[in-house]
Amino acid sequence: MATNWTPDSWRNHEARQLPEYPDQVALEAAETELRRYPPLVFAGEARALTADLAQVAAGKAFLLQGGDCAESFAEFHPDNIRDTFRVILQMAVVLTYASKMPIVKVGRMAGQFAKPRSANTETIDGVELPSYRGDNVNDIAFTPESRIPDPQRMIRAYSQSAATLNLLRAFAQGGYANLQQVHRWTLDFMGRSPWAAQYQQLADRIGDALGFMAACGINPSTVPQLAGTSFYTSHEALLLQYEQALTRQDSLTGDWYDTSAHMVWIGDRTRFEGSAHVEYLRGVGNPIGLKCGPSLDPDALLRMLDTLDPARVPGRITLITRYGHDQIEKHLPKLVRAVKREGRPVVWSCDPMHGNVIKAANGYKTRPFERILAEVRGFFAVHRAEGTHGGGIHAEMTGQNVTECTGGAIAVTEQGLADRYHTHCDPRLNAGQSIELAFLLAEMLNQEMRDRERVAA
Repeated sequence: MATNWTPDSWRNHEARQLPEYPDQVALEAAETELRRYPPLVFAGEARALTADLAQVAAGKAFLLQGGDCAESFAEFHPDNIRDTFRVILQMAVVLTYASKMPIVKVGRMAGQFAKPRSANTETIDGVELPSYRGDNVNDIAFTPESRIPDPQRMIRAYSQSAATLNLLRAFAQGGYANLQQVHRWTLDFMGRSPWAAQYQQLADRIGDALGFMAACGINPSTVPQLAGTSFYTSHEALLLQYEQALTRQDSLTGDWYDTSAHMVWIGDRTRFEGSAHVEYLRGVGNPIGLKCGPSLDPDALLRMLDTLDPARVPGRITLITRYGHDQIEKHLPKLVRAVKREGRPVVWSCDPMHGNVIKAANGYKTRPFERILAEVRGFFAVHRAEGTHGGGIHAEMTGQNVTECTGGAIAVTEQGLADRYHTHCDPRLNAGQSIELAFLLAEMLNQEMRDRERVAA
């Protein structure tokens, strides 16, 4: 347990990216109400994720983390939850079959509402208003009333997260994730993608293997792992008032956990020495993510690890790198070498999304798929060169048939971005692009496995 720490000790530190609530009485009332609510996740589940991530850190598993850029109240629908969940299942099947390693599945779901902003205000047609900070803070509509931070939005975010988690647990353990359903996970609109045919071939091979196993007496009734899967949730722990209100002390161990999600992470804008976000997260027992961008130097990272993980617990820390396709091979090696030299048991994960945002000629914010792939290739190239395990991918994606990132096998053009551009914040990979990324990741993991075997020989 962290020393000199309490769930509210972050309030004595510098807190960036938090909204300024005009009604403090209403804020305190909302926090009090949240403190009375049941936990969304449980300490034992968070410990199970830490154990799974320890296997990733040891090079024996791979982390697949994906989901919405920012969840919204308007798009809350069971079909959207289901479609994102099944694309993650499809990606996991592709990666498992190729790498022969367990895939740890973590969704950016059931809590990914708050968003950091580069500026406190935005201006449209000469009108300046506070920035949109996510649906649990204010509304995306560009009006003075909509942009006022409203603490009651935290209550609505909690309710939506609880409903989302309920559905995810049902999907994961209620039969939907049964491997015998592998053919049925393909979304209807995926038929136009050349990767859909490759996925169907893989599904056929899995089906044949399951038929053989069934003949040998191995089936979902005898091996429960075939009938369901472990699925965890995560989000950026940005809105500290919300996170503190959902902090609970585990009755078994006495340790504190943030029960808003299994895994929470610190963003690039709130990762600094003396940060309120770092202070809060150092005291909770959840596995912690740390975004690592070009501004982070090795010594600062090592000091941050000393703060967040003084006991060096395997699986406790996931370092999520976000550089941009043309910067990763320049900046990442020095961090990898420093962490390796210190013997830190971390998970290395690649976020190829945030460093590759551009503005298209028609004004839409987008992410070119070829740049995303280039950053992923650079990530694996660095880890092969350094003899470390490229252990994960962190992607903003959706199961919806959106047109937000350009490129991919079903080539989304800049002109086509307007067709189905639905994101509340940043552009997401659609289902077809996500499956394409999974197959290309599988090739890279296979290369890593071959390199390991060659070194071992």
